[in-house]
Amino acid sequence: MPEYEFVHVYVPRGTSRQEATRLLTDHAEYGHWELDRMALYRDGSRRVRLRRRIIRQVRATW
Repeated sequence: MPEYEFVHVYVPRGTSRQEATRLLTDHAEYGHWELDRMALYRDGSRRVRLRRRIIRQVRATW
């Protein structure tokens, strides 16, 4: 079963959809994060949870 690490990003209200998209795209492109969950609140703020897979190195035994 794959293991993931998570990061929580808060996007304040008043941030346009285009700016939020650009922020999340930068995280995805440069940090290899993917969208796990997003919540949009009544005041217009968003809480986003991003995840990326943890790749463990297997020690060589020779």
